[in-house]
Amino acid sequence: MSLETKQIATIRCLAADVVQKANSGHPGAPMGMASMAHVLWGEVMKYNPKNPKWIARDRFVLSNGHSCALQYIMLHLTGYDSVGLGDLKKFRQIFSYTPGHPEVHCTPGVEVSTGPLGQGISNAVGMAIAESHLAATYNKPGFDIFNNYTYVCTGDGCMQEGVASESCSLAGHLGLGKLIVLYDDNNITIDGETDLSFTEDVGKRFEAYGWQVLEVKDAINDVDAIRKAIKTGQEEKNRPTFIKCKTIIGFGSGKQGTHGVHGAPLGDEDVKNVKKKFGMDPEKTFVVPEEVGKAYNNVEAGSKCEAEWKELFGKYEAKYPKEAKEILRRFAGKFPEDWASVIPSYKPGDKAVATRNLSGVVLNALAAKLPEIIGGSADLTPSNKTALKCTTDYQKKTPAGRYMRFGVREHGMGAVGNGLHAYGGILPFTATFLTFIEYMFPAVRLAALSGHKHLFIMTHDSIGVGEDGPTHQPIEQMAIVRATPNVLMFRPADGNETGGAYKVAFEQEFTPSVLALSRQKLPQLKGSSIESVSKGAYILEDVKDPDLILIASGSEVSACVAAAKEMKELKVQVVSMPCFKLFDEQPIEYRRKILPFKVPIVAVEAASALGWYKYAHHTICMTTFGCSGKGAHCLEHFGFVPGKIAASVHEWYKTTGKEIMGCGLAVAAQFEPQAKRDLHYIHYKH
Repeated sequence: MSLETKQIATIRCLAADVVQKANSGHPGAPMGMASMAHVLWGEVMKYNPKNPKWIARDRFVLSNGHSCALQYIMLHLTGYDSVGLGDLKKFRQIFSYTPGHPEVHCTPGVEVSTGPLGQGISNAVGMAIAESHLAATYNKPGFDIFNNYTYVCTGDGCMQEGVASESCSLAGHLGLGKLIVLYDDNNITIDGETDLSFTEDVGKRFEAYGWQVLEVKDAINDVDAIRKAIKTGQEEKNRPTFIKCKTIIGFGSGKQGTHGVHGAPLGDEDVKNVKKKFGMDPEKTFVVPEEVGKAYNNVEAGSKCEAEWKELFGKYEAKYPKEAKEILRRFAGKFPEDWASVIPSYKPGDKAVATRNLSGVVLNALAAKLPEIIGGSADLTPSNKTALKCTTDYQKKTPAGRYMRFGVREHGMGAVGNGLHAYGGILPFTATFLTFIEYMFPAVRLAALSGHKHLFIMTHDSIGVGEDGPTHQPIEQMAIVRATPNVLMFRPADGNETGGAYKVAFEQEFTPSVLALSRQKLPQLKGSSIESVSKGAYILEDVKDPDLILIASGSEVSACVAAAKEMKELKVQVVSMPCFKLFDEQPIEYRRKILPFKVPIVAVEAASALGWYKYAHHTICMTTFGCSGKGAHCLEHFGFVPGKIAASVHEWYKTTGKEIMGCGLAVAAQFEPQAKRDLHYIHYKH
């Protein structure tokens, strides 16, 4: 048996052992993809196991994340400290570094969290965009500081998910020549053979996207063909490359080629038969022959590769100190000390402006200061107000540009944005209408799970959208975002709060933020400030011994201020609440100061009431979808104008509010412990 044959056999046998020991997982794809992994990790990719965050490394994304046993095996074989043989034995166990799908926060060497199919390949598009942009921005003659490839392994499931179609179409348009995808074409999904539901010619589809399409007809045995295809992909500079690798799922198993090896252990007897077939001892488990371990270990070669790059970067730093300093600052996630000084402030009497417009002003001020800000809109630039004046579009011929035209591809846009952040040195923003965040919500959720600092700019935030009607008027969207761990949901009420939302969002390290912004003009409020946003909620104007508190967000804050003035017989205090989570994170003393005991509290928001009862005794919120009409008419019809708010509150106060004042009925926010925004329930240490 040749060393190469033994190497590939070791991968396949380990895959069978890993899943069998866990009694859970997916052995089939790792066994079928072993030859592909052998070539990528053993020969092609540039990486250093001792420094998984080395800037110049090649990026690898396992888009078919259920096959993660393969990635963990390769991390172990190539010398990553994060995955020892003991970690392979703890596959899918609590507190292990080998979870059931790749998690970037958990396992050094994993670039992005994958599992929801189609997300990984879409992240990879973002990574390839990042590399091409940074190369165009910082590389100089003789100094290819950014010069890596992004490699992806993907499968039939990813090819069927719409998000992959969106992002891969964009990749073809942009001509991302350093993106190379290896497609595990095994014709099997959970239900059975793919011809039950999936009979398209995937290669022709990718040719139509503008990709170079290659084929390896026997990716189980023809290792040289895999090498040749990858080399051909590397030589293509103007198109991404898609390599159809014909494989057999579960190769070596008695159930190979069937859905029986997709998502279940092989069974002890079948595992033994696999080992017999590949010339391994059937009675031994988790075996890595000494010569195989030595051949795969990439510590020495990877360290040498990084040292050579560092030497190059040292010469670059001597010749281009400004650029080098900026690169290091960006990849450290640091901002210049005075970065927030460019955020504009407003005072009462300044003209009324829609918060989407105010957002555009802040975004442009910050983008001029921070070159790491890169992003765009899903074909809604004039509506989202996200155009960047300080730069040009990022296109195939202008990769140094920082404004992206994502087209009508919300889901792909969100996942690509996550990939931009995952690459490093980039602070991405993506934009659409708030109601369409549901198109891209899996990417928002993965941003939160992965800790991507990604700004989602969502305009047209309520029934105030008006004429476009209920299909475009968000109701439940903010409740969904607020319910998601590790996401800050901001709904600013004026210019100062908009600036404050950006400031807090940019100050985060591992938290994405969503901004919900109005289409209609809003006044600049007395008592608002940039700084107050960091508290989550604050009193706009103090009232001594209030009879009632109105608490609101966004456009309803100014309506509540006006309503309070109409209720002359009551002392009404108005609280602006731009961000629930930030308020939950305040000490209980502060929360009780803002929402004191024995004062009736009414929440007002032109959206679902879900979540508000934590802070209020009563709500004036939406209970139906909206309707088509002038924005002002919609707001009046549903009761979100000062007169109707005042009348509704007054009626409730007479019948119920006074009783609350007498009995002191509390709300949860007055008692709950100070919240801590932990990214995950397990704190991993590396």
